[in-house]
Amino acid sequence: ASLFLPAPGNEEAARETLAGGSGGDVSRSPEPGKASEGQQGNPMEERGGESAPRGGETMDRGEATARPGRLYTCPECGKSFTQSSHFLRHQTVHTGERPYPCADCGKSYRQNSDLVSHRRLHTGEEPFHCAECGKRFRQSSELILHQRSHTRPCRCPDCGKGFRTSSDVAQHRRTHTGERPHPCPDCGRRFSVRSTLVNHRRVHTAERPFACAECGRRFAQSSTLNRHRRLHAGERPYRCLECGKAFSRSSNLLTHQVLHTGERPFRCPRCPKRFNQRANLLTHQRTHTGERPHQCPRCPKRFSQRANLRVHQRLHQGD
Repeated sequence: ASLFLPAPGNEEAARETLAGGSGGDVSRSPEPGKASEGQQGNPMEERGGESAPRGGETMDRGEATARPGRLYTCPECGKSFTQSSHFLRHQTVHTGERPYPCADCGKSYRQNSDLVSHRRLHTGEEPFHCAECGKRFRQSSELILHQRSHTRPCRCPDCGKGFRTSSDVAQHRRTHTGERPHPCPDCGRRFSVRSTLVNHRRVHTAERPFACAECGRRFAQSSTLNRHRRLHAGERPYRCLECGKAFSRSSNLLTHQVLHTGERPFRCPRCPKRFNQRANLLTHQRTHTGERPHQCPRCPKRFSQRANLRVHQRLHQGD
């Protein structure tokens, strides 16, 4: 895109300087009548010692070159920079230009660094790891945010639970209020967190944007891809302190641990029976409802448990 400079006679625009240097965002344009060093003379003909276009002439972004001690000033908002690369990158805020497209999904970005970070969603790459617990992340900002989970400085005023950020506290408090402000436009189901809605909508669209680099299998969520990748790596980071058995998923470890504690937290609402796993409770409840969701593909017989269906299917093997 080209940078248009103001026509002669516009004194306000004439005060906006364009010159080179090194560094970052440093200042606004000088006040009227106070030309900075290297800016003496006609401000429309010279900008920081460099010839600038007259009137309605344009200057290509590639023409900007950095010189020590000079400024690049944006004619749109007056923000100044001492590095041409920072100035050119800033210009895309006004033009809306997104020159870096993702080859996997087509989404475009203003900066190449944003594209590099985004592509880790597709590749599953997690180069940043927590020294405290070993958990890995796609972005350094995610690691910094995670590290606060070891201290959890923000507390819920209702239950005292600790969180990394105040926004996490605000989201958590919806569990106390029951607020679900994010409805699904397809089925009407409501969610307390917007990110959960985004993940849920992939049920309707069948979108699976996260592909495994090892086998090509695709997933709707990056967390599911990361969990799947542990199967290829043989990684089992969750270990039981009682018996040493290791698991690839934290939920599997929690399910396993009740074997040692004898805890049965899932109680049937129709009878006194209790279970150590929610899946076992759901299977048991079918004895009350009569539900038989597992049908034999070779005959009309149905079963309440998948294991019973498998036993039955062996009868057909001799047919």
